[in-house]
Amino acid sequence: MDDRDWELLRHLQADARLSFSELSRRVHLSPPAVAERVRRLEETGVIRGYHAHVDLARAGWTVVALIRMSCYGPRCVLRDPEVREWPEVFEIHRITGDACCVLKVAATSMEGFERLIDRLAPYGRPSSTMVLSTPVAWRPVVPPPSGP
Repeated sequence: MDDRDWELLRHLQADARLSFSELSRRVHLSPPAVAERVRRLEETGVIRGYHAHVDLARAGWTVVALIRMSCYGPRCVLRDPEVREWPEVFEIHRITGDACCVLKVAATSMEGFERLIDRLAPYGRPSSTMVLSTPVAWRPVVPPPSGP
């Protein structure tokens, strides 16, 4: 990836609805050149999709938590593809340490959160941490620092 690709990514991360003609004006390339670069970024998997950033609480998911799961072997939550489809599960991260994964989950109420914990219990020991606020909800990807 070169500086132009990063410049395109910076603009697309700020507003993925920009047209190729507007992007071309901002990065000083022709619209066909911009379209080709964006297509290449999509094909190589650098751009994985275009999404709206949704506020969970305003969308009705008022209880947000991180759940560490201590489960290994055939009954591990990571081995069950159905868990990935549960509407309460927004992210699953496989991790190192004394747990196998961390789930970012949300529920519409504490009762709903409690039911989610009960659904996870057969997979192993869930340990939850409630999210009180999110000072950094999202940030754009920037070029990694160069050098050692």
